[in-house]
Amino acid sequence: MNERQTRIRDLLFDRGELQVNDIAEHLGASLATVRRDLTDLEKSGVIVRTHGAARIAAEMRSEVAFGAREQHNLSAKRLIASAAAEHLREGTTVFLDAGTTVLQLARKIKLMSIPITVFTNGIVVAQELANIDRITVCLLGGRLRPQNMSMVGPLAQAMLDNIYFDQLFLGASAIADDGWITSHDAEEARVNQRMVERAKQTFVLCDAGKLGERATYGVLRLAEPLHLITSGALSAPLLSHIRDSATTLTLANRDAPNG
Repeated sequence: MNERQTRIRDLLFDRGELQVNDIAEHLGASLATVRRDLTDLEKSGVIVRTHGAARIAAEMRSEVAFGAREQHNLSAKRLIASAAAEHLREGTTVFLDAGTTVLQLARKIKLMSIPITVFTNGIVVAQELANIDRITVCLLGGRLRPQNMSMVGPLAQAMLDNIYFDQLFLGASAIADDGWITSHDAEEARVNQRMVERAKQTFVLCDAGKLGERATYGVLRLAEPLHLITSGALSAPLLSHIRDSATTLTLANRDAPNG
């Protein structure tokens, strides 16, 4: 898929079904070029063409949504990942969850020479670290949650009952002003809770856009000995809770020192 075809895919995901003329106008490309791209995308199963129009294929929506979340606040996620990577130690066993910020940490680990064992419930994280000699990758089983390509459910929880980690790097769907980390999915929340129980040290990685928000299902509340690595400004209530709970805070941005 070339860059123009990727733009067509993302445009159809964002706006729904569009006329071919509208796609061409948005891209500044000729109708002939757009029609060739749409033919290629249809053959790949990415889109469905209708009379004079196109829409994203239903089975591709979750994958495209994950890709869109991955790109959102990307520079901040990379800063958070770099700050988190400073805590990694040679020869340890770590768990990387399936969040898009944690995925940036996995990409950071690829650039490091540190030998570690990585457990994950994220298929994309596992793929990112596959075939690297110094890294042993172990993927949890369970039910595939397509929204973020994660393994959840009773089987994943049962596997966690027999494993201990030196460090857990956990993403967050949202962190409310009262310190509650929450998830949009009940099974994901339960798996996340079990990860925390099995980890000696937990790092919560969260970009600033998710602070002050609340999803449906509670995971846990920020408290000692958690370590929150985030970007941007925190609300006064959340900052007060962090101080009262003795949670360690790292602000990963270009204007503030870590620590």
